[in-house]
Amino acid sequence: MNREVLAVRHVYFEDLGSFERVLGERGRPVRYVDVGFARIGALNPVAASLMVILGGPINACDDARYPTLAALAALIEKRIHAGLPTLGICLGAQLIARVLGARVYRAAEAEIGWTPLTLTDAGRASPLRHLDGAATSMLHWHGDTFDLPAGATRLASTPRCENQAFAWGNHVLGLQCHPEVRADRFEPWLIGHAAEIDHAGVDVNALRAETAQHGPHLEQQASRMFGDWLDAVDARAADAASVAATVNRP
Repeated sequence: MNREVLAVRHVYFEDLGSFERVLGERGRPVRYVDVGFARIGALNPVAASLMVILGGPINACDDARYPTLAALAALIEKRIHAGLPTLGICLGAQLIARVLGARVYRAAEAEIGWTPLTLTDAGRASPLRHLDGAATSMLHWHGDTFDLPAGATRLASTPRCENQAFAWGNHVLGLQCHPEVRADRFEPWLIGHAAEIDHAGVDVNALRAETAQHGPHLEQQASRMFGDWLDAVDARAADAASVAATVNRP
């Protein structure tokens, strides 16, 4: 069984963060593919056991200026409709929403900073229960948002963003927020997104201090959430493989 995880990365510091530790503990090797260098259209959408589409500062529908988006959207679409585990974070969630036919658009105001999530009933019954606002705060960093895709289940919201997390089927999870962030690797975010921070009028020193305060606990809770989600999708994959083996047995 191929256990490789394909991580599609748009900017080098928005990586898998604490999720990579969970994968390492489970013996799941990670292969990063950097958009802008890799030939996205040449990737096999069904080869990896899990595909994660990470965040970035561009609009998910701006194909005219960023032509790699069309190829990436096609890759995601093929994988989702093959029924394979797919996770999107921030831009990744927006791209999944796009592929599923939802509108992606500029939010009324940027959401940058720490705000707890409010979970729906479905969210509290899912692995996201570990990210409930009563358990941890959450980092947000986005200027765009999206409508809930048809057939999706909303899992979490904030006052500024109704669709913070959603599930589609049993194999797709979209996270507008950033549970993967690591406090000890946060400074590159502040440097790489300096113009965005200034434009939004965010106090960089306050944001750094909040991340130092909330980040370590979020890492613990996010690791629990991601581990539970992996267990769930792996169990479903194992069940599907068992059924297929039974059906195909001579």
